[in-house]
Amino acid sequence: MPEKNYHLEIESDPNNLITIEEFVNYFAKDLQLGEEKLTALLLSVTEAATNAIKHGNKCDVNKLVKIDVNVEGDTLRIIVKDEGEGFDPAKVPDPTEPDNLLKDSGRGLYLMKVYMSNIKFNITPTGTEAIIELKI
Repeated sequence: MPEKNYHLEIESDPNNLITIEEFVNYFAKDLQLGEEKLTALLLSVTEAATNAIKHGNKCDVNKLVKIDVNVEGDTLRIIVKDEGEGFDPAKVPDPTEPDNLLKDSGRGLYLMKVYMSNIKFNITPTGTEAIIELKI
């Protein structure tokens, strides 16, 4: 597949999540991805963006969430960047532990790990990047 790039910037307002879903639908259709991969991407990119809006940028509409999508060979790489201070992914409770089963938070990272080929985080001086990859 030829190299392709897509970009989206939104204000940190949870109401903008619909724009992110439309963006994912757009690039997935453009890349002719199947239903299963679209579902994984919708879930994972929406979770990463929700974390960026709520936890990274604390719903501050003056801060942006930037999403860059790159296709290189058989890898689709999505970088979701906020303007927050970062976090330690190792300190996020495991949602499959009995004590955490009924908690509202902590499932996003778990689901991204399940559905995506790779996930990592890059803490930068200007914000945190969630880098999620899917083999296509």
